[in-house]
Amino acid sequence: MRRCLRGAFTVLLVLLAGTPAAHAASGTAASRPSGPLPLERLFDNTAVSDDQRPGEADFDGSGGSLSAQDLTAAGWTPGRTLTVQGARLTWPRRNSGEPDNVRADGQSVRVRGRGDALALLVAGTGGAGLDGTGTVRYADGGGSAYRLTAPDWRTGPLATKAVALPHLNTPAGQLAGKTRLYVVTVPLARGREVSSVRLPRNRDLHVFAVSVRASTRGWTGSWAAATSGYTAVGPWTDRTLRLVVHTSQGGPRVRIRLDNTFASAPVRIGSATVAVQASGALPAGEPVALSFGGAAWTEIPAGAQAVSDPAGFDVPADANLLVSFHLPGTVTAAPVHRLAVQRSYVSEPGDHAGDGGAGAYTSTLTSWPLLTGVDVGGGPGSVVVLGDSITDGEKSTQDANHRWPDVLADRVRTSAEIPHYGVLNQGISANRVVSDRYPGDGVSTDTGGVSALHRLDRDVLAQTSARTAVVFQGVNDVRWGATADQVIAGLREITARAHARGIRVVAATIAPCEGESLCTAAADAQRTAVNAWIREAATAQGLDGVLDFDAVLRDPERPARLLPAYDSGDHLHPADAGLAALAGSVDLRLLAP
Repeated sequence: MRRCLRGAFTVLLVLLAGTPAAHAASGTAASRPSGPLPLERLFDNTAVSDDQRPGEADFDGSGGSLSAQDLTAAGWTPGRTLTVQGARLTWPRRNSGEPDNVRADGQSVRVRGRGDALALLVAGTGGAGLDGTGTVRYADGGGSAYRLTAPDWRTGPLATKAVALPHLNTPAGQLAGKTRLYVVTVPLARGREVSSVRLPRNRDLHVFAVSVRASTRGWTGSWAAATSGYTAVGPWTDRTLRLVVHTSQGGPRVRIRLDNTFASAPVRIGSATVAVQASGALPAGEPVALSFGGAAWTEIPAGAQAVSDPAGFDVPADANLLVSFHLPGTVTAAPVHRLAVQRSYVSEPGDHAGDGGAGAYTSTLTSWPLLTGVDVGGGPGSVVVLGDSITDGEKSTQDANHRWPDVLADRVRTSAEIPHYGVLNQGISANRVVSDRYPGDGVSTDTGGVSALHRLDRDVLAQTSARTAVVFQGVNDVRWGATADQVIAGLREITARAHARGIRVVAATIAPCEGESLCTAAADAQRTAVNAWIREAATAQGLDGVLDFDAVLRDPERPARLLPAYDSGDHLHPADAGLAALAGSVDLRLLAP
């Protein structure tokens, strides 16, 4: 399990697609060219077969293979470029039955670029997570080692997969059962240009693509929301969603991010716009059209994302935006952030993204489907808050932007002590550090998300220009029986993985919750033990800072309980006053390098 978790801390890749005539390498070190080659020139294994010819591929050495038809249904067609967790990926431009991946055996792969991570599209065929050590070579002649872990294509965690397919092809025919592909990222030396990558030596570790994930300099994250589950919606047919989101920082340009996280099929976006909100679904001015690769529409493959082109639009700080997008097809399920604490709008049939009025928007919703980010041009970067329902804004006033990260953003925006970072709220109600609530695949009513460990790459490391992560989680773990040692191990892993990417980590102590049904004396003992470790860890364990939220919220007369003035009434979630107290207690200097 630990190896799977470590292998999950990753992100993506791009490969320059080769031609179908490209030849596979012999696979032996003695005959392999000494210089680096494009990955497609080294393909020596076939993973994909046609359903009518399942024997034409042998991915795992036992005749098993991926279904070409399943991949097409997911939008993963040959030669298609996808974006996953900020990294661009081109699925190999190969027909079924042709070599389409490399069995890692120390091959030297030509890879160019500067960025924060090396992304690899991988899967293992040896059972448990397979790993090995490789080397990144830089244009200046230096190098750095990396460790790559590939979860198994049939048994690896669904919570961290890039895409899951419903079938397994075998020489005897097709079988029902999930097959998986993973995007894994490993840190790079910042600012240095990559020239090549030497793969590990583990021939049960398969690589389909590799690239450098470009840095996001020149952009600051102004708003974000984490995908908390994949739920039934609508159904929506030929409808436009107009979602209300609140900016932390402003800028002269804008782009949005739409994520098809956890999905099994593509979703089509017919058009998209952005505007400042006047009131309700009414924009303050004519909405500004957004494009995707120069086109007004886009289709997002399963598990992938779409980032709009930069648009000239003066985004104000501390303001509500209306992000509208048309869904021309029928959408019955979608990735959502359930707890928006904000009313958004759904139109009557038709493309109403460009409407300058609100008349077509006749119904409301209180979740954020598909939309996961709004970035603004310029600025110093972002602070990312990784949390649970207290961060998500449970029990705060609807439509008022009283979540504690919103109040923190107000302080950062007016501070003379630190740069004016964007503040990104990646809280998920019911989320835990070390175990999944949502299983990571399929339509589910549970919107507690995958664990902080499983979502760290997507929700923190891949966020736009992330500089510091604030981690405020653990109460749901101890309420549901996790030990302090398990939570502490998870916090240690989060810290190590963030530090490897150059991101600072500030941890907050767990708030008291005596009086809530699951906050037993036993749970409180574990909470207290976690907090003791956090208070010590700033110096002893490598944290960059500590926020003592426990001390801020507790009742001095009964330290295991929330101060009554801060209690929303359920003894677990602070009300607006308590959330404001959390934000007001933050030493802003801890957020800056």
